[in-house]
Amino acid sequence: MIIDSNDAEKEIVLTVAKLMAASARTAPKARGEDSVKTAIITGDDKDKLAEVMEEIGSVRDSENVSDSAAVVLIGVEHGKVDDGWIHYEAKLIDLGIALGSAVKVASDFNVDNRIMRSIGKAVEKMGLMKAKQINGIPLSIKGKNIFFDRKPRKSS
Repeated sequence: MIIDSNDAEKEIVLTVAKLMAASARTAPKARGEDSVKTAIITGDDKDKLAEVMEEIGSVRDSENVSDSAAVVLIGVEHGKVDDGWIHYEAKLIDLGIALGSAVKVASDFNVDNRIMRSIGKAVEKMGLMKAKQINGIPLSIKGKNIFFDRKPRKSS
């Protein structure tokens, strides 16, 4: 059996995306209260996400999403103010820790990635995830990191 590098890379990206989601979900949480949500987008859904990103003005990021094999979504639900502890701020810290945990996994497996808030804005507009403060992490395995030396797409 021969596995073409493109097929292998697609499989690797999906496997790493699942590991990233697990890492984000198991990351430490403030007060032990879990509100981290994760999802993975591929295929036509990923392409539609890129289209919506372009519509809302995130042209450079939408191009990266189009060129990526998958996108990992990570968001949190907001909490309420209780006992002098502001849950909203704690949830944002939880989100940061979850994002850091996820991209560490991608880095461990040499999968190029970039955290993008612009993905979250499009996901919210599309209603793809029930969470707040959503961020997306597109994933890519190519000969050159597509998230490095990014330039805005030239208008036609």
